[in-house]
Amino acid sequence: MHEEKNRTTQPLRQGRVFASWDVVPRGWYVAIASSSLAKGQVTSVTLCGQRVALFRGEDGKVRALDAFCAHMGTDLGIGKVHGNTVACFFHHWRYDESGACIDIPCQKGDRKIPPHARVRPYATEERYGYVWVYPEAEAPYGVFEFPELEGQEVVFSHEPARESSCHHHVAMINGIDAQHLATVHGLDFAATVSVAERPERHEMDFVVTCTISDKTLVGRVFRFFLGDSYAYGMRYANACAGALTTMKGVRLFGGKRLLPTLHMIWAYTPIARDLVRTYPIFVAKKRAGVVGAFVSRFLMWMQKRGYYALRSEDSKIYDNIRFSPNALLPIDEPLGKYLAYTNALEASAWSTTEAVRVRLPTVRVVADGDGPPEANRGP
Repeated sequence: MHEEKNRTTQPLRQGRVFASWDVVPRGWYVAIASSSLAKGQVTSVTLCGQRVALFRGEDGKVRALDAFCAHMGTDLGIGKVHGNTVACFFHHWRYDESGACIDIPCQKGDRKIPPHARVRPYATEERYGYVWVYPEAEAPYGVFEFPELEGQEVVFSHEPARESSCHHHVAMINGIDAQHLATVHGLDFAATVSVAERPERHEMDFVVTCTISDKTLVGRVFRFFLGDSYAYGMRYANACAGALTTMKGVRLFGGKRLLPTLHMIWAYTPIARDLVRTYPIFVAKKRAGVVGAFVSRFLMWMQKRGYYALRSEDSKIYDNIRFSPNALLPIDEPLGKYLAYTNALEASAWSTTEAVRVRLPTVRVVADGDGPPEANRGP
């Protein structure tokens, strides 16, 4: 946002990946709600500037392909599902989950299907009530989990998605910006931050531990109920999702019993240049029985109250920012680590910079499906 402003008087510092609209890191991006795609249905959505067709086969699995048919470019999202394949509406070319065309109804006799009659496939996973898409055919790991809930069954609820012109890499810094907790939200404390990287999954975990001061009314109320210290964690996954865990190690009235942790996800999907859709997701451990279900729902409700309390104030900042870190302080060390982590992420095939752009052959006509002659190959 505002990246073209003040360039001569305030030179803009931009990283290789951080806040770049042209680089889409490999990671999991929310596409649609799982409930919106029934068996035998197909649709298409725009993710990170890429048009992707999603269809749920008769086996219940969601598959994702580049949306435009390899023949003449009709959007497969208006096609029809056949078993676990999808057929284009226009000429009924049919594609399997690998993106290969397996049937051309008008191709008579023993003529072969052209080898270039295929579209790019993408990995999918359903988690937290959404269909997530990975911008490569295979994903090296699944959708992220909370450190405290790994391997456990969870329940979740959603808030309506919000759209913003602020790049999500910038908005995600909010969770580890210790200064703004004091200046914007009025919390007076001393904070220490620990950082752990998970390079095999391109994740980074921050834990912020705060010693609360009793010099303000907010601080005194906080200390009365929750004690003089408080910690929360942020797990960043591929710089396109943030998993927040609050109430870490908190004991009510300083007693011996730990209070349950609260969990929330911000999942970010760029839709187009200067437009990001944010999906707020509230998560809790699934508990047995009626009482357990009530407790889980209550904890998600509590986290939602905290989200509402902070959202309006923070949106004033990130709806009007031109991020350029020229004077970071020692207290901003976590921000520097986050910037370095983001700039080290791998670009996906959805990126549009020249360094990662895929060069494809030019259009050619193939008579009998034997492949294009060498003279017709593109650069």
